[in-house]
Amino acid sequence: MATKAATKKALPASRQAKAPAKKAAVRPSFAKATEGKKVVKPRTTKLPAAKKAAAPPPVEHKLRIRVRAYEHKILDLSVKQIMDTAARFDATVVGPVPLPTEIKRWTVNRSTFVHKDAREQFEMRIHKRLIDILNPSPKVIEALTNLNLPSGVTIDVKMV
Repeated sequence: MATKAATKKALPASRQAKAPAKKAAVRPSFAKATEGKKVVKPRTTKLPAAKKAAAPPPVEHKLRIRVRAYEHKILDLSVKQIMDTAARFDATVVGPVPLPTEIKRWTVNRSTFVHKDAREQFEMRIHKRLIDILNPSPKVIEALTNLNLPSGVTIDVKMV
């Protein structure tokens, strides 16, 4: 009488059942430390689902303000002033988002004729921030146009 294993046809390698994976070996130090002790698994509990807040009104239009300056301290002060003005009129503000600093570099010869190896390098950094005001009211727009910002700060305002 033939055995069961001998009567089965050989399957191609791709269809053969794979051997079950071996269990990971337990570290000896862990086995010694937990020997004779009851291992307690952390208890997982389901938290109640959070109540959904009322959805904010859809954004019909927004005021996009790009602020640029050479000095970052003056830039941050003027951004704070814009944010405070918008908050005073209960406007929804997104930002300030720091945009990449634009760096312009120049290399110049120190002397006019000879000494080609002696050079100076100069750079000019332009710091930028982006602020969005969602669904601005006419009062907010008027207050922002009347702001007195320090010199050296450039503002671009667009209605998107």
